[in-house]
Amino acid sequence: MTTLREGDPAPDLTLPLDDGTSFTLSDHRGHTVVLFFYPEDDSGGCVDENIEFSERADQFAAAGARLVGISPDSVESHIRFRRKYGLKLPLAADPDRLAIEAYGLWQLKKLYGREFMGLIRTSFIVDAEGKIARIIRATRIKGHAQKVLEAVQAG
Repeated sequence: MTTLREGDPAPDLTLPLDDGTSFTLSDHRGHTVVLFFYPEDDSGGCVDENIEFSERADQFAAAGARLVGISPDSVESHIRFRRKYGLKLPLAADPDRLAIEAYGLWQLKKLYGREFMGLIRTSFIVDAEGKIARIIRATRIKGHAQKVLEAVQAG
């Protein structure tokens, strides 16, 4: 399992977006990029998280940050999800978990005594040089987007 730390080079990734284009992290050198990884489209906590990030999309842009949501769902799922909730941010599809695993987020989880593999909800702030400036685990879904925004604004 990959263990990334702040200051490490961010693993490059190229993923398809829900608008028919693709996102390559290295194409955004010179700008701050926020990658927020979430488990599943249209599930309770993920809806709340995506809405909170979407509501702050203009503030992330004003702070000079590109915002991208990543989950293992398909592009088609992302398209439906984005339309249903009017989300104002691009969603990247990673059904093969290439980026998810490169960032060390596919891990053993426990819920109600049951163990299973799943995505650990986490946001990465990647600086203009392509290094990981901050890693912020979503210990609480509500308020996570605001916490990430404040970290971006603080530089």
